[in-house]
Amino acid sequence: MVQATYPRLTIVGKREIMLDGQTISCILKRSTRAKQVRLEIRRETGLTVVIPKSYKIGKLSSLLEIKQGWILSNLVKYKEVQSPPAERALKSGDIIPYLGKDLKVLTRQNDHNVDSVELQKNTLVVSLKSADSRLNVALEQWYRMQAAKLIKERTDKLSALLGVSYNRIIIRGQKTRWGSCSRKGNLSFNWKLLMTPEPVIDYVIIHELAHLKEMNHAKRFWTIVAEYCPQWRKHRKWLRGFEHTDFTSQ
Repeated sequence: MVQATYPRLTIVGKREIMLDGQTISCILKRSTRAKQVRLEIRRETGLTVVIPKSYKIGKLSSLLEIKQGWILSNLVKYKEVQSPPAERALKSGDIIPYLGKDLKVLTRQNDHNVDSVELQKNTLVVSLKSADSRLNVALEQWYRMQAAKLIKERTDKLSALLGVSYNRIIIRGQKTRWGSCSRKGNLSFNWKLLMTPEPVIDYVIIHELAHLKEMNHAKRFWTIVAEYCPQWRKHRKWLRGFEHTDFTSQ
């Protein structure tokens, strides 16, 4: 998958630790590859502690106390960073991204029993069956359909270029992943990729197709990615700084 992960991780469970009088929740994972304890703090998941396979959990408390200054200061930093936009009700006149460009949303009511979305130059014209229709739902359905079509076309072309075959493509709406690849050759992509520029979409597809050759993030994997996407670092950096407009229906 696109976001950085540790290979071969097993989730041990959630823990609560006391640091400087504060109760901190953390996710504990065990890795077959890690040689030492690693601490990770992300906005979406908070504190994650990765321990080696043979590490004794009983030793963890004293280690975390030693690292408590780093942990607490970084947790505060992440709390201060603006959170991703929460799900909000879109309205006519709002601007949303599509393939890296800004589109204006315009709504109108129709007399039919279905909602429809039509792209007209730089405008998304959304016809709603009633005033009570949820604009968010209509737009998400349209984005999902466009994602299924475009990502399938690009994946077919890029898989031939890499000389690999995949099983099937699944379009999802994950909160923190742009894509993933299973050992059965199933590829999953986030429909919100349709909000990003096309070169970024290609990077995510190449990233997942490269896993069909290397199911890890070792050096050889990145060599494959770089061969077919020389600017992968630029695209990965763009994704990490991108905050999409969240209009998921849920």
